[in-house]
Amino acid sequence: FDEAQVYAAAGYAVVLPNPRGSSGYGLAHGKALVHALTTIDVDDILATLDAALARPDCDAETVGVMGGSYGGFMTSWLAAHHGDRFQAAWSERALNAWDSFAGSSDIGWFFTDCYVGDDPDEQRRVSPLTYADRIRIPFAVVHSEQDLRCPFEQAQRMFVALRRSGVDAELLVFPGEGHELTRSGKPRHRIQRFNAVLDWWSRHLKTR
Repeated sequence: FDEAQVYAAAGYAVVLPNPRGSSGYGLAHGKALVHALTTIDVDDILATLDAALARPDCDAETVGVMGGSYGGFMTSWLAAHHGDRFQAAWSERALNAWDSFAGSSDIGWFFTDCYVGDDPDEQRRVSPLTYADRIRIPFAVVHSEQDLRCPFEQAQRMFVALRRSGVDAELLVFPGEGHELTRSGKPRHRIQRFNAVLDWWSRHLKTR
């Protein structure tokens, strides 16, 4: 998996958890997250991180958080609710606000109802955008211009909210690309993205 290999080759320890709600561990594991977003998945991710940081070659004071799509959603959430554990965040092609996602994503309006429900208050409660003012760590908002799964407005709204709160936030947009940039995007854009990722972490993950 090139994501892990590029960062490991640059000298970083890479932790890739499979929290409840992810695929590969059976139906019950995958469906455990229905109407439970930001609960057991957060528990599983932080437990995996703690296990990794117990290793002697990992430093708990030099940790970044990053992810794409659902991982971008979770990166935004963790930065807002557990930001003291991380030095910086890289949130990519993220779902940040359920209210607009339900009517604009190509995955279909029913997706929000399935995972969160149709109550606007509940949708706001589990939207990372709601808590943008809690984020204090440097934050990269990364998106593709033609993303139909998590439309570009998801990035725009988060970036504006962060900058209004005084966060050291940067916005990186890839023209003409879609949700699958990191897997099937133009080679030059994939290389540019990797260079941007490595530059971001070289600036914000300060080792002792």
